[in-house]
Amino acid sequence: MLTLNIQPEYGYVVLTAVGTCFLGTWHGMRCGAFRKAAGLGYPTPYADSAQMSAASAEDKHKLYLFNCAQRAHGNFLENHYMALTTLLIGGLRFPLLSSAFGVAWSLGRIVYAVGYTAKNKDNGKGRLAGAFFWLAQLGLFVNAGLTGYNMAF
Repeated sequence: MLTLNIQPEYGYVVLTAVGTCFLGTWHGMRCGAFRKAAGLGYPTPYADSAQMSAASAEDKHKLYLFNCAQRAHGNFLENHYMALTTLLIGGLRFPLLSSAFGVAWSLGRIVYAVGYTAKNKDNGKGRLAGAFFWLAQLGLFVNAGLTGYNMAF
């Protein structure tokens, strides 16, 4: 039988987890602003090559930035469930460490998204400034794995 005692510091984990959900909303709002600037209606998920070819240079750049914002949002969604799951699991044993990794992950995601849509960076290379989120995500994975190991053995 395993008895689970939740430490009071787990509240930080919950607050961090909720913060990541607000971050998803922020991503969506950014995409909406880039969509509006690009003049793309719903349900168009990305500006395609035909739209890019037909656009003026100025409009082409707006379409490109929308695509970058969409890709940053998609990458967030692809990684959010893993980060959120490992944040909540790892926080059971190491709540402050888990929360710190979660905050670092969130900050990395913001820098990643803003960098991806930097007007002066080609090919979305600005996103690389936020690549430190991968280290935070690795920390979350290891932390959750250690929590599971300590519970099992």
